[in-house]
Amino acid sequence: MLKHVTFLGATAVAAVLSTGAIAQDVTADTVVATVGDTEITMGEIIIARTQLPQQYAQFPVDVLFDGLVDQLIQQQLLADEAGETSKRVEYTLNNERRALMAAGVITEIAETSVTEADVQAAYDARFADAEEIQEFNAAHLLVETQEEADAAKARIDDGAAFADVARDVSTGPTGPNGGNLGWFAPGAMVPEFEQAVSALEVGGVTEPFETQFGWHVATLLETRVQPRPTVDDLRPQIAQELQEAAITARLDELAAAQSVTKPEPGQFDPALIDATNLLD
Repeated sequence: MLKHVTFLGATAVAAVLSTGAIAQDVTADTVVATVGDTEITMGEIIIARTQLPQQYAQFPVDVLFDGLVDQLIQQQLLADEAGETSKRVEYTLNNERRALMAAGVITEIAETSVTEADVQAAYDARFADAEEIQEFNAAHLLVETQEEADAAKARIDDGAAFADVARDVSTGPTGPNGGNLGWFAPGAMVPEFEQAVSALEVGGVTEPFETQFGWHVATLLETRVQPRPTVDDLRPQIAQELQEAAITARLDELAAAQSVTKPEPGQFDPALIDATNLLD
């Protein structure tokens, strides 16, 4: 944005405003520059600054100030050249004004509708009746045929370490590390595998069973209860949910207090949303 401005004439304005005595009296309504009869205020400069892309944060403020003044001057010169406001611009300004005012109300609701007590209460309610979720740490070996699985199980029953047998015969990617799958929660594995492992006691070994991947023998190494997220973990998510609920409730209140009409079904052709020729 700023790279298109010419930085003409703003330095003198900046010098005047940078003096201590005057700077103390500057308000958002202070006139920074004029174009004909049109005044450009400090408030407009500040708003223009807030709309700059993040990469402009690296520029010194005096460079930004000069550039923004020149930018608004140039925009006003071009706007004056355009003459009367076109319908397209009027519709755009109406939408932008509506969106800006709505955003301000949404921000106010979001900032005032949720307290820490609300977040804590929602967190407590979420886990009040929540069941503990058991996680499993298991290992397995994978082979192509039942005969191979039976032979591997026989070796384990005869005293061979499960991990050693898995390293010897497993065709799965976990074979080199003894078949260890690490921790997983319900739903992470195919149903046949989860059912076989969840039926074991720690240290137990399944009989050979088949899944879509081949024939398995599995052992359960450990179990634990899935750690429950803390209120700090979920605070942003819960706060957002409560804010959205507050905004929706406020919208319902406002709609109930107003006379709102909507198009009847079929009243307008939906394809008209692309009829930009209507704006000319």
